[in-house]
Amino acid sequence: MSYKIVVDSCGELTEEMKQSGKVESVALSIQIDNENIIDDDTFNQAEFLRKVAESSNSPKSSCPSPECYMDSYKCDADRVYVVTLSAELSGSYNSAVLGKSIYAEEHGEKKIHIFNSRSASVGETLIAKKIMECEEQGYGFEEVIEAVDAYIQGQNTYFVLETLETLKKNGRLTGVKALVASALNIKPVMASTSQGTICQLGKSRGINKALDKMVEYVIKDAVDMEEKTLAIAHCNCYERAMSVKAMLEERGHFKDVIILDTRGISTMYASDGGIIVVV
Repeated sequence: MSYKIVVDSCGELTEEMKQSGKVESVALSIQIDNENIIDDDTFNQAEFLRKVAESSNSPKSSCPSPECYMDSYKCDADRVYVVTLSAELSGSYNSAVLGKSIYAEEHGEKKIHIFNSRSASVGETLIAKKIMECEEQGYGFEEVIEAVDAYIQGQNTYFVLETLETLKKNGRLTGVKALVASALNIKPVMASTSQGTICQLGKSRGINKALDKMVEYVIKDAVDMEEKTLAIAHCNCYERAMSVKAMLEERGHFKDVIILDTRGISTMYASDGGIIVVV
């Protein structure tokens, strides 16, 4: 019995995933001014950040079509698992579900399960990693679903960004009441809720203090750290990511640590200098 994992392109892929032959990325797209940028292997982060800096308009994203997802289901694998960014933040989940329905109508039933990550970026990465671990341990299809659903329930996502403007202008901060003026150099510490929306945990003056406060929240909320993988995504700020890693490892011990640069959609929302932590 074989399996395949489909991750929308908001999720970063590790080298292990890329080399496994088991993981496929389905691309979202980004619109900036009159240009449409596909979030695939052709995405150039430096060029994109330059275009954002030069534009007076905020970039916008579009989720994959149901047909794109349906095409990813056309494979020899007996079981297909899909990981999408939070259904509260994107239409990607619903598109994947509709793609499954279309596939069933045209090709018959197949074991396909779509996970709403209730997260984004490396949150999706860790979920895909959990699926791989369960499959390699010989879990049955329903057993994988049960184990991964439990994993998602216990996962926490945190982030500190240099600017929240893209999230705000694209309506991703609905319900967040306590945002403060960036002119004061106040940096909010943000997190995902259990429903997959975004909330504000706290704030600090300056990025370094905000990152330190974020680390405090991570450690306070962490359960069974020694059994979990810590994932850090950074947007064009590897040294900052390494600093966050060091701060976390001073306060706790993790089974493993993954550090990845953001892909297109995560770059768009994290903006230059953004840090995302998932555990």
